[in-house]
Amino acid sequence: MQLPAQQVAVLEAASADDATSVDALAAATDLPPETVTGAVFELEAEELVAVTERVDETVSLTDEGQEYVTDGLPEVRLYEAALEAGAGDEPVQMGRVIGASGLEGPQVDIALSNYARKGYGSIDSGEITADPDAEPDADAEANALAELADADDTPVEDADVDAETLEELERRGLLDRSESTVREVTLTDAAVTELMAGLETAETVGQVTPELLTSGEWEDVEFAEYNVEADAETVEGGKVHILRQMSERVKDVLVGMGFQEMDGPHADADFWINDCLFMPQDHPARTHWDRFALEQPSHIDELPEDLVERVERAHREGVGEDSEGYHSPWDEDFARALALRGHTTSLSTRYLSGTEIGEIEPPARFFSVEKAYRNDTLDATHLLEFYQIEGWVMAEDLSVRDLMGTFEEFYAQFGITDIQFKPHYNPYTEPSFELFGTHPTTGELIEIGNSGIFRQEMLEPLGVDCDVMAWGLALERLAMLTTGAEDIRDLHGTLADLEFLRNAEVTY
Repeated sequence: MQLPAQQVAVLEAASADDATSVDALAAATDLPPETVTGAVFELEAEELVAVTERVDETVSLTDEGQEYVTDGLPEVRLYEAALEAGAGDEPVQMGRVIGASGLEGPQVDIALSNYARKGYGSIDSGEITADPDAEPDADAEANALAELADADDTPVEDADVDAETLEELERRGLLDRSESTVREVTLTDAAVTELMAGLETAETVGQVTPELLTSGEWEDVEFAEYNVEADAETVEGGKVHILRQMSERVKDVLVGMGFQEMDGPHADADFWINDCLFMPQDHPARTHWDRFALEQPSHIDELPEDLVERVERAHREGVGEDSEGYHSPWDEDFARALALRGHTTSLSTRYLSGTEIGEIEPPARFFSVEKAYRNDTLDATHLLEFYQIEGWVMAEDLSVRDLMGTFEEFYAQFGITDIQFKPHYNPYTEPSFELFGTHPTTGELIEIGNSGIFRQEMLEPLGVDCDVMAWGLALERLAMLTTGAEDIRDLHGTLADLEFLRNAEVTY
């Protein structure tokens, strides 16, 4: 019997009694594994070998996981620094503890997001506490990292780590899980018979060359078969990020509804971010714990003097007969302080005041889909930075019904028809209400936005003499409703789920 050389080599290396893996055959024949795989499939078609398949799952630590084996998990380092700073007895300033821990950059966010989850303590209003009874030595994730540190591609069944801990390490990007198909080969009785009778090697050609054609030898040679079922390397192509897809879709919808897009600075004066919104300077959201202030430069140089005077007067005295203002201190130096915007309503105040593109005549509709920054506690629905869908409509005689109708029309474009509204308080809108949507996977109501009719105390200093209804909606939470993502950290940030981002689809 004549067979190609690689098939003869595989038959001579295989056994009729014990199954031999493709990798073992490749090592024994000194052939590439893909060549052996092709030969095995061809021999199977000739009923000379029997092939069995199984899927082996292995795990190995990423570079970040190996780093934490040496340095310790960020949350454990934060806990140890907190205990050292006395947070086991009373709350301690978080900045002090972070500095003592030696954590930098993304590790700070990672530590904060896992600290309370593991019961090491609590973080609230910029202060941190530590539970003196916590046991970092019993941390399941830290122990799992140590268990897997000295081995590459550990079979899952051999790893002394529970499935839940493996899943958490994989979600955090500390562990890679891979699956491989293992094919094992056993000689059939027919192959044994042919081997005993003696096999001849037939020369095969894998590629047609000009020499074969011109010489006429192509008529006499045996061509190797092309195996279309052979395994190919998985190539992960790039794609547009889910939030970018969602952002572009939101812009298309709002432009289709007659809106124009706004643009403006990410770092702005508190005057535009908060003072123009009739938000008192002693409001808790304006403390240094809740905002990201700029150190250099620290203050804006130019503000419209007449507008500053009108805004200050509204804060001190109110607007009209029925408004009294706040009767609280108002400091122009504080108003000039620069910070990352906590909401994109700073764009609205710039446009409504006429300083950005000139005076706007009603009716008018404007929107933006831009980043905002808040010093929030990280959880499944909060990040330190997020995208806000800002929008407002200027017209005469607007009502809450107009605002609700706008939301129903907007969200219907994404297949969301069960929006719920709840009355709410904002310093700058009256009436005000929050919006909620039902998560498609968990069935829970999640807050997706805030809205209302701008107060006269805000509009009159800006020179607006008609109604303005406005809103700030969360792009990430809209993405959660359309993709089924249960954790905002799966969408972007240091803990993003790359597999989810590769496969999830935005539905409208």
